Amino acid sequence: MPEAFRTLRVPASSANLGPGFDALGMALGIYLECRFRPAPRLSIRASGCDADLISTGEDNLIWQAARRVGARDPVELIVHNAIPLGKGLGSSAAATVAGLAIGAELAGLRWDRWRVLEEAVRMEGHPDNACACVLGGIVASAVDACGVPRATRFELHPRFGVAVVVPDFVLPTKESRGVLPESYLKSDTIFNVQRAALLVAALSTGASEAFPAALEDRLHQRFRFALVPGLEEVTTLRAPGLLGCALSGAGPSILVFFERGYEQVCELARSVFLQHGRGAEILHVSVADQGYRFLETPDAL
Repeated sequence: MPEAFRTLRVPASSANLGPGFDALGMALGIYLECRFRPAPRLSIRASGCDADLISTGEDNLIWQAARRVGARDPVELIVHNAIPLGKGLGSSAAATVAGLAIGAELAGLRWDRWRVLEEAVRMEGHPDNACACVLGGIVASAVDACGVPRATRFELHPRFGVAVVVPDFVLPTKESRGVLPESYLKSDTIFNVQRAALLVAALSTGASEAFPAALEDRLHQRFRFALVPGLEEVTTLRAPGLLGCALSGAGPSILVFFERGYEQVCELARSVFLQHGRGAEILHVSVADQGYRFLETPDAL
């Protein structure tokens, strides 16, 4: 009789949050779910959002990450994905974290969450998405001089809400990162350090008066205006109850912060995309209070 399936769930994530370039991340209540068990041969099936873009062969990112940590015997892997791919919502980080957690489990490594995080950051090359996937909540992160990720999570203040506006086109991370400069002016660096500190304090305490200044950025978004139609207008939107908008990760999705009771302001960001001839959908999401986790019910999917 074959072994019972185990189930793993990993949240999506939004990185940068405006001024926190490669330092701030937020786990979102949109999930990648994987059922897995040992099998005579590798078998991968995918369903859900953008399932046709998920490889079912040896090059599947989840399986590649699992093999990286010592999983060698083939598995049966059933993937149900709710994270839009190539839209700046941490789909690759979620797949990487899923593979590492599954691989460590299959190899009997008894890795704790921090060990998974360390390997995920090494694979991703930056800590923001991976830390959110592993720890949940909003996470401030850095990599120390020895290459070890350091991260602290906190909760979004209950008076604030978030949504994601997802346009109908893909922006490859490599292309989005390729337009960024190799160096920055001292004044721009100081500008972002100030606002990143302000943003962390405002999101955790509910200080709405810190916005929209707390979401201003000079390190990455303006260089990406040409890649995301309407991005410049979106980041300057102002309305009662709207705290501000920011590019989600490398884009093209937009993260919208608002005061509870003003959910309708998300339509303003969506309308900008429409004005530029691009369709978009609004995902009203919660901040995921947990990172990846194994579900107790094997048939949770």
